[in-house]
Amino acid sequence: MAEPTMPPAPTTLDGCWNRIGTKGDGSCAELAQHIRCLNCPTFARAALQQLDRVEASAEVAQQWLHAGETQAQAESGQERGAMASALVVRVAGEWLAIATSVVQEVTATRPLHSLPHQRNAAIAGVLNIRGSLRICVWLARLFQLPDQTPAPHLLVAAHEGQVLVFPVEEVAGVHRYAPQSLAPVPTTLAQAAIQYTRGMLEWRGRPIGLLDHELLFYVLNRSMT
Repeated sequence: MAEPTMPPAPTTLDGCWNRIGTKGDGSCAELAQHIRCLNCPTFARAALQQLDRVEASAEVAQQWLHAGETQAQAESGQERGAMASALVVRVAGEWLAIATSVVQEVTATRPLHSLPHQRNAAIAGVLNIRGSLRICVWLARLFQLPDQTPAPHLLVAAHEGQVLVFPVEEVAGVHRYAPQSLAPVPTTLAQAAIQYTRGMLEWRGRPIGLLDHELLFYVLNRSMT
């Protein structure tokens, strides 16, 4: 009778995301590029190591799935009662923020293809994001801002199953804030920008607008149907 094969000794994981990542103090230098630990190769490698230790069965897979959902719900509740976070970007010379909950990734610009019969001037066209064609939207045109500055970065955002891509000039990183600290939107902003701004954040000694992503996605979705 063959001797049972002993599993290899487990490798100790460095849970850096809990110390210096989005669940820690946010001091990791990689966050400037990946925005969230979920986008980081280090996190992906750790997930694969964990999966290698788990028996590949439907029962274990369901346990893994429900455990992740429970943890995500608990963390979501904690964040709502404490701090929120937003990604700060620059569009047409203006600094804006958008909730990190809708940010999928930030990537480099790539060839843009026209979208025929599109009446909305803010719709730039479609481009390839990880093998899927996604609609690209010029926020500068939507907000009636001058868009003469090149935008070398693409912000990929998703909300309620819809994925949109926004060209941006610069990505400053994640900014944490208390939800109750949001200030009213001043009437001095351009009228088009006021419509899509939820409130004002204090960032590096200056006020910047926090985009109302729910309204933004709703309006753009209606304009394309």
